[in-house]
Amino acid sequence: MAPPAPPAKRPVGTVTRGTTNPNRLRRMDRWIADAHGAALRRATAPVAVDLGYGAAPWTAVELLQRLRTAAPAVSVVGIEIEPARVAAAKPYEREGLAFRHGGFEVPLPEPPLLIRAANVLRQYDEAEVAAVWARLCARLAPGGLLVEGTCDEIGRRHVWVALGPSGPRTVTFATRLGSLERPSDLAERLPKALIHRNVPGEPVHAFLRDFDRAWAAAAPYASLGARQRWITSVRGLAGDWPVVDGPRRWRQGEVTVDWSALAPG
Repeated sequence: MAPPAPPAKRPVGTVTRGTTNPNRLRRMDRWIADAHGAALRRATAPVAVDLGYGAAPWTAVELLQRLRTAAPAVSVVGIEIEPARVAAAKPYEREGLAFRHGGFEVPLPEPPLLIRAANVLRQYDEAEVAAVWARLCARLAPGGLLVEGTCDEIGRRHVWVALGPSGPRTVTFATRLGSLERPSDLAERLPKALIHRNVPGEPVHAFLRDFDRAWAAAAPYASLGARQRWITSVRGLAGDWPVVDGPRRWRQGEVTVDWSALAPG
């Protein structure tokens, strides 16, 4: 008689609320396609992971569509820790899109070139974030990218951290400019590594304070539209903070800053 099969390993992580909406992650997806598209194009068979896609598969479906505008050969694998969600997503599988049961161990035979984890660490403790980041970065292929962050329910406000195998690189703030009263409104969407650090004495608090001041100074540009006010604000902010992108991205309601400037003190 053959020996019994070993028990399946339990996925690493905990079940999230699973809240999801179509088009919720559009800002993050478009940034990834722009920032990481060249790396995806260079790879022979690039794989991207939508980690913790939630109760419905919309974000994985949309990630495939948006990444293929930059890298037509890319495939997407949605990974969920809740088996019922994987079963519900299976009918949406097609060429280039698959769904798997798993967690932070990212159970794929080959390391992916991209892992996107949106709204996954929101329920975790801040002390757990570094270990999760390290585990996910260790699963990346050479030249790979981990993008981890948080957004509101309809994707108007979003903040994410981009990490490589050696750790965090940048923080991006993205918003629908028409919905913004002041840049510090984005504080409520800071990722878990930063959201509890938005207090006096911490770099991210100083950054948002200075961003609000630059926004106030740019008030005369409001007559030209929120986009022009945002661009002017970011240009002023870049005099004191290491902004790493330029007007082409600022026009999208984005600004990306070097992680080292905002890292917890």
